[in-house]
Amino acid sequence: MSQRVHIAVLPGDGIGPEVVQSALRVMRVVGDRDGFEVETGEHAFGGAAIDLTGEPFPASTKEACLNADAILLGAIGGPKWDGLDASRRPETGLLALRKALGAFANLRPVTVPDALAHLSVLPPDWVAGTDLLVVRELTGGIYFGEPRELGADEAFDTMRYSRLEIERIARVAFEQARQRSRRVTSVDKANVLASSKLWRSTVTKLHRSEYSDIALDHLYVDNAAMQIVRDPQAFDVILTANLFGDILSDLASTLAGSLGVLPSSSLGGATPLFEPVHGSAPDIAGRDEANPVAAILSAAMLLEELGFGSSAQSMRRAVDHVLAAGSLTRDLAPHGVSTSTFTDAVCTALEEASASSTLS
Repeated sequence: MSQRVHIAVLPGDGIGPEVVQSALRVMRVVGDRDGFEVETGEHAFGGAAIDLTGEPFPASTKEACLNADAILLGAIGGPKWDGLDASRRPETGLLALRKALGAFANLRPVTVPDALAHLSVLPPDWVAGTDLLVVRELTGGIYFGEPRELGADEAFDTMRYSRLEIERIARVAFEQARQRSRRVTSVDKANVLASSKLWRSTVTKLHRSEYSDIALDHLYVDNAAMQIVRDPQAFDVILTANLFGDILSDLASTLAGSLGVLPSSSLGGATPLFEPVHGSAPDIAGRDEANPVAAILSAAMLLEELGFGSSAQSMRRAVDHVLAAGSLTRDLAPHGVSTSTFTDAVCTALEEASASSTLS
């Protein structure tokens, strides 16, 4: 009997349903080849859930997510729901989902294959071959610190971290580095912020006691931003706090030329969550124009997390094969192929690889 992978599918809004279906198609092809079954349950989330139930993260969706092996999310939000009270907007559902899962580690790999280097905002020879991973702390820091207050003439937020919060996210970064090039760059603002001073000292102590086999360096966040642009190939794993990670991961995403090719995962909680980093792009929803690469690569991260590493690698190779052949969607080329055509090509590449072993 083949293994079963039970995935809670949250298609969401805009192009979310389209790219999720592409990812599931590819997963099923590789599952048929490698002997596991992809079992899915689709659940309302984000704006679609607001339209259906009045809230972005219904209790039934929460229960399904907590009981799944993994979660695959499409995208959420759009102008349709912008006028709602903040507590009922789609983005609130995403924060509630992360809180319910207890997912404290956000992983964003940024790779730039040769076939896409010419699309970057930077010179191709600067970015070709870039392969870095941003490990962002997701549940602490200034986004969640108390006290906070918004007054008529003054407002304040609190950037707060505990030693245990820093240690657990640092362990994720060091463990990831052990599977890569064994280098971690910890980013903070320890020359100014007390929370960053604790961050730097905690990361340093953990490195000395448990991860001395990993090369560790520290950068202030402003310098890190400059170095990511100046020499992105110098980085392996970037470890940083919630606010800085939000900014740096978006900055790093520009290296590849399109948000449509970048996946992410949120780990450490009850159920791992996987999603493309792009938005819902409502202007092209339903037109078969969305780039499914980020969703497909997010599904590859999902399989890798669940122990199907060779299947995940096959999916990545198939995507690279199709991109290298010049099959680009319309966000990457003016006369690019459709979502379904690109997905067909990835599935075909997997099937041909199964027969000829050229990609496996």
